[in-house]
Amino acid sequence: MDHSGHGMTMDLPPFTLGRGLAWSADPFFLVACLLALALYGWGVVRLVRRGDEWPVGRTVAFVTGVLSIGLVMCTALNDYGMVMFSVHMVQHMVISMVSPILILLGAPITLALRALPPASVRGTKGPRELLLMLLHSRYMRVVTHPLFTIPMFIASLYALYFTPLFDFLMGSAIGHAAMMVHFLAVGLVFFWPIMGVDPGPHRPGHLMRMLELFAGMPFHAFFGIALMMASTPMVTTFQDPPASLGIDALSDQNAAGGIAWAFSEVPSVLVLIALLFQWYASDQRQARRQDRAADRDGDKELEAYNAYLASLNARGG
Repeated sequence: MDHSGHGMTMDLPPFTLGRGLAWSADPFFLVACLLALALYGWGVVRLVRRGDEWPVGRTVAFVTGVLSIGLVMCTALNDYGMVMFSVHMVQHMVISMVSPILILLGAPITLALRALPPASVRGTKGPRELLLMLLHSRYMRVVTHPLFTIPMFIASLYALYFTPLFDFLMGSAIGHAAMMVHFLAVGLVFFWPIMGVDPGPHRPGHLMRMLELFAGMPFHAFFGIALMMASTPMVTTFQDPPASLGIDALSDQNAAGGIAWAFSEVPSVLVLIALLFQWYASDQRQARRQDRAADRDGDKELEAYNAYLASLNARGG
């Protein structure tokens, strides 16, 4: 297929799930997905072989997250995303909101820290030490701070789609892939502190995580509504869809807006549910710690009281 320019002519069949999901992989994302699965699998196997446990749910979440990237970037969805605004928006929403959440629920950083061996020579830095350096670096503190992640999350919509930058990137397959890498990276750094599964520079409380989550969602919804209500096409790339698709550019744009609006709600609800469960589990752990502390303190108080009684008896004797 020719992705070389805005005036491209593409002989695409009408999109159907039965015929559309053919093998049409973006090379970068194909290699990246396979490498991510292989490294994660290596980490899990390493833990299991030395007798440590790793939750199955985390593995399932990570694999599902990587496969969701493969679905939108390594099938014919990627080709249709070059000429249909609605399909492109599915790619954007999945790779920026669904895939990051699932990947983060898989706790890949925690797995890496547990699976990577420490440096064999004292004073040297192996992969584990380098990962720890990155986690504690000033760069990571900046890119995961809400004052950076929330504006970046919003700018990825408005500053991209409503400027000539979008058409420029969509002019080539490489530009399109770079845009998707950006969406994935922004989604990961935005949801990382909010999910709170992996260690990171910022570990806000559960209430603050919810506030961070909902700070960016209204802008997402407004963006979708703007596309749904627009009376003219807003990006040049999708102004002239191939005749073989039989679609109207404005209707397709309105559909893209509906997709963006819906995706601002669904992942938010999923993350909110996950946060509520984490909050409940955290409270339960804290309650158990307090009970154990009370038990220990209670024994000390009882021992002190018995010693006091014994001293009184001794004096009385």
